[in-house]
Amino acid sequence: MRIAIVGQQDFGKAVLEAFLARGDEVAGVFCAPEKDGAKADPLKASAIEKGLKVFQFASLRAVEAHDAMRSLKADLGIMAFVLQFAPQSFVTIPKNGTIQYHPSLLPKYRGPSSINWPIIRGDTRTGLSIFRPTDGLDEGPVILQKQTAIGPDDTLGSVYFERLFPMGVQAMLEAADLVMAGKHAETVQDETLASYEGWCRAAEAKINWANHVDFIHNLIRGCNPAPGAWTSLAGKRLQIFDCRKHSFRTFGSVKGKIGEVSEITATSFFVTAQGGRIEVLKAKHEDGKKLSAPELAASLGLTAGTLLGS
Repeated sequence: MRIAIVGQQDFGKAVLEAFLARGDEVAGVFCAPEKDGAKADPLKASAIEKGLKVFQFASLRAVEAHDAMRSLKADLGIMAFVLQFAPQSFVTIPKNGTIQYHPSLLPKYRGPSSINWPIIRGDTRTGLSIFRPTDGLDEGPVILQKQTAIGPDDTLGSVYFERLFPMGVQAMLEAADLVMAGKHAETVQDETLASYEGWCRAAEAKINWANHVDFIHNLIRGCNPAPGAWTSLAGKRLQIFDCRKHSFRTFGSVKGKIGEVSEITATSFFVTAQGGRIEVLKAKHEDGKKLSAPELAASLGLTAGTLLGS
């Protein structure tokens, strides 16, 4: 098939290379312009290396973007990790339209941080959807879905890089074949089940030690590695990455006050929350780099009794 790829970053690059590896023709690649001084987007760099046509438009609404897509005479458009808005007038130009990847089980978790939020909310499963893009945000009919479990210690990194990324690349190939063969079905999303979640950024990643230890553990997992759940220490930000959860079984097992570093060991340090403690294994102070918990505790002079979040 002759395709046009719209995307960016490592996922876009992987999708490009997967289609090329099996012999499909990539007529051209669209990716967002880089910010001043930023290095070339991985998708763009790979496309240039392979001698492909690359287009970068500030907006896909632009007449020039539409003209570029028409010039490619593509059979199918492939949207792989796209943050730019692509209007219907653009995505319907390829002969068989366009398909798009989204890392959630639509219609749940529409929006830009759809991998973070299921983990943060304690869900035990997530997945990906390949759908037809419309002018609504992640609202188009679904062609294909794949599911994966979220384990109790999974993080954003493990769910995405170990499952949703490779599964997504293969699902794009599978959905493209179904569309080109005319064997696909398009299932309209059930709006009564829909949910939209905005960005998970620093404001959403702030730890409140007065919350239940289950909630805090899920927040840290869902923000690891980005944006990084954080607390404060003497007015500066301390991000927590790898951790374990320990629940108090009885009132007598409670150790420390809320937000207190209650214990430091050779491999970790513990912070008390409602209902249990978070065992911190890896963290990063805003003035330094990511370190193991013992290294960080030594560098910052943490002791049992140090209060976080104040």
